[in-house]
Amino acid sequence: MKIMVCYTGSQSSRRALELAIQHAKIFTAKIFLVASMKKGTAGELEEITRIEEAHQEALETVKNEGIDCETRLLVRGFTPDEDLVHFANEEDVDKIVIGIRKRSKTGKRIFGSTAQHVILNAHCPVVTVK
Repeated sequence: MKIMVCYTGSQSSRRALELAIQHAKIFTAKIFLVASMKKGTAGELEEITRIEEAHQEALETVKNEGIDCETRLLVRGFTPDEDLVHFANEEDVDKIVIGIRKRSKTGKRIFGSTAQHVILNAHCPVVTVK
């Protein structure tokens, strides 16, 4: 089994990882820690570094639990929501775990919702964690 965790190091993504670890132990699954950025220019270097550091910390946590894990920072020109769905399809993941945060309807309309796009377009079950 393959579980994809949408992971940026945020509080909600850390909670998503905790749940994914529990599921991985039960189902003897591999975890993919995945984040996506539309572009990876020098202007985003601080964000890239932050995500890479978060992935390394999470990777150590997962491996200490005895779970197979890979990290991926996707910079392929897609919007993050599209890229996460594409990656899940390419790797044929069995489950996606994504952290969510509360947003107003106006906030969702203006900024969109990565989680909402993933939920509606993924080929596999998506578990959301607050």
